Amino acid sequence: MATFGKLLIVDDDADVLHALQLLLKKHASVVHTERNPERVPSLMHNTSYDLILLDMNFHEDVTSGREGFHWLDRILEIDPAATVVLITAYGDIETAVRAIKQGAADFVLKPWQNERLLATLTAASRLRDSRVEVQRLHSRGKQLSADLDHPYQAFVGQAPSMVRVFNTIDKVARTDANVLILGENGTGKELAARAVHRASQRADEVFVTVDMAAIPESLFESELFGHVKGAFTDARADRAGRFEVASGGTLFLDEIGDLSPPLQAKLLTALQNRQVVRVGSNKPVSFDVRLICATNMPIYEMVRENRFRQDLLYRINTVELRIPPLQERHEDVPLLADFFLDMYRRKYQSAVTGISAAAVAKLEKYHWPGNVRELQHMVERAIIMTESTVLQPDDFFFAGQHEHDETLDGFVFDTFNLEEVEKTVIRRALDKSGGNISHAAEQLGLTRGSLYRRLEKYGL
Repeated sequence: MATFGKLLIVDDDADVLHALQLLLKKHASVVHTERNPERVPSLMHNTSYDLILLDMNFHEDVTSGREGFHWLDRILEIDPAATVVLITAYGDIETAVRAIKQGAADFVLKPWQNERLLATLTAASRLRDSRVEVQRLHSRGKQLSADLDHPYQAFVGQAPSMVRVFNTIDKVARTDANVLILGENGTGKELAARAVHRASQRADEVFVTVDMAAIPESLFESELFGHVKGAFTDARADRAGRFEVASGGTLFLDEIGDLSPPLQAKLLTALQNRQVVRVGSNKPVSFDVRLICATNMPIYEMVRENRFRQDLLYRINTVELRIPPLQERHEDVPLLADFFLDMYRRKYQSAVTGISAAAVAKLEKYHWPGNVRELQHMVERAIIMTESTVLQPDDFFFAGQHEHDETLDGFVFDTFNLEEVEKTVIRRALDKSGGNISHAAEQLGLTRGSLYRRLEKYGL
């Protein structure tokens, strides 16, 4: 049974290579041998080796080990996670210590004892596994830290349309089927995706979210597929892409409808092959993810207009989940308002104890172009600004409406704070466009990505 994975042996002695290959082929999945160290970089670019057994001395310098140290440095420059075991007939303790300090995993003397060599390579292989796992956990930890900046709120509702959503989630979560979530901006598509993940067999693994609208086209492959050191100007170290980071867990691709046709093709290829290739490399890396996608765009209309690939749509929507807008489930407004009231009351240590019946009635009559996100923002603001222990109708005012005149439908500002003015203008554009991000962005003279960044910045 293979224990070393893929092994590369570099030695200028053909007899040594032959003997090592006979000994180690039973213990490795692949054994490559090479007499010329100049070919090592090419071999490493084509194959990801788990172990490299490297001779310390070649023809030019048969005793000092200088060439061995040179090629050790080159190998670690190409792959900082490479696990290298040095081998020489002229070793001593000083050379061994120097080799370890320069990054070698271990040191073996010629002539070797078979059992000792196998034990050394077994230990080195375990070291390689540990390094790979540390790199994966580091990338995953950075992604989790980023996700923690956007705390999760509960996915709640009791309207019949939401009960159907919950029932669908219960059914699909038990499988590994790809899910496509449709719904207007602010309806809770990411919350639905997280609910699917939490109820799945991957619940103990990572949930990685990617806002496709916020990724510049030039960085798409680097963000999703990863890159190697030196692949481009700012690539100072190897970096795992989101597919690798999410492997074993769930990958949530939000606003997938924003992808251009060339990027759609690249994503489709990765999903079909279940492999990605890091930018700057040609070595495929396999991944295992549960894919969930979401969009607020008319995806089927886009397919008919050839703006979205039909084969990609088939690939991502094994099960389709539609999240209803808040105006279609007004009976959930009091439930959601109470939920956000409790959340922000604890966050701000507020003395507010509830919402008056008149205030609830006012909220129920509103058409909610910004959906649940707008309601959340409105409750938070009311708790911060109120002077009462029970929220009243006057504590709530809607987009485009003056704080002291709820019938005014124009731009009236009681502040010259630019951020507050910008937030009000954005709310107004969303209100006028019925929550359609594309139309609102066009009215504001912004790209969709720029508008999304402002919505995230202001918590809208």
